[in-house]
Amino acid sequence: MDTRTARALSSRLADLLSREQVAMADFLVALADFDRRRLWEPLGFTSLWHCLHRALGLSKGTAHYRQVAAGLVARFPEVEAALRDGRLCITSVVELAKVLTPENQAEVLPRFFHRSKQEAKAEAVALCPREVVPRREVVTAPIVQPVERFTPPAPAAPAALASPTSNPRPAVEPLTADLRRLHVTVSRRFLEKLEAAKDALSHAKPGAGAEAILEAGLDLILARRAKRRALVERPRKATAPPPAAADTGHIPAEVRRAVWTRDEGRCQWPLDSGDTCGATHPVELDHVLPRARGGPSTVDNLRILCRRHNDLAARLAFGEQWMERCKARPAEKALAG
Repeated sequence: MDTRTARALSSRLADLLSREQVAMADFLVALADFDRRRLWEPLGFTSLWHCLHRALGLSKGTAHYRQVAAGLVARFPEVEAALRDGRLCITSVVELAKVLTPENQAEVLPRFFHRSKQEAKAEAVALCPREVVPRREVVTAPIVQPVERFTPPAPAAPAALASPTSNPRPAVEPLTADLRRLHVTVSRRFLEKLEAAKDALSHAKPGAGAEAILEAGLDLILARRAKRRALVERPRKATAPPPAAADTGHIPAEVRRAVWTRDEGRCQWPLDSGDTCGATHPVELDHVLPRARGGPSTVDNLRILCRRHNDLAARLAFGEQWMERCKARPAEKALAG
């Protein structure tokens, strides 16, 4: 692993990103002046957006974002500075424009710094809640489009190479500071299970809707995870471990609880910037000094790592060849079986 090359390329990427942010800010300042002087009119366009879309070839959505951003830059110089140094993202300006005023800019603008488009939507809704739409549960049948010709399906990717983000996330639409509308596609089997769960909880939760039923299920999942991490409300009193506990690899419940609490369930792998990875899934306990080399199962020798950094720690400790041999053994046993 060439750390020097990685740092050099990372530094170059940071420099290129800074140039991109400065160039975007310069573009928006020039665009705001272009719009203020209505210079798109002599060119035969009916609006700034029309000019951006037709003359510069921007997509309709991209033209809209830049038009809104230019308007904000013209009214609020602080927006230009935030775009220039990367605190404000171009995708969040549409939501910011809905709530930013001269009176609230000192308080509101920082709330949109380093926010994604979805996070900016949530901030805008919290500042100016929509008229709450009555809660409803709607089940719609899928629309099947006619297929003109058969196209052979692409071969499925191996499970080990499948992307963790291959399944699309359900769409979440903020309604108020607390309420969200969730759009998710489910199978008929899921709906049958949901109805069966409503029947099963009809005595404890009479008339419960889908949200209450699903939340009850989520509570069970979270409680099971907490139990697995020994994060229980009334933990048992610690007992003295047997003499061979360190050799068996058993991690006492009080040790698990202390490590998960200390690390807040986040990956503690150190980054070159001085920060830590911070991933929350999939995470697991890891021995700083590997157990194979005599590392004890103590609070000081345990940490939380995500699966990728746990694998990297093992590779750094034992080498690439040893790890590849370990990964090949299960496959060899399966073939032999």
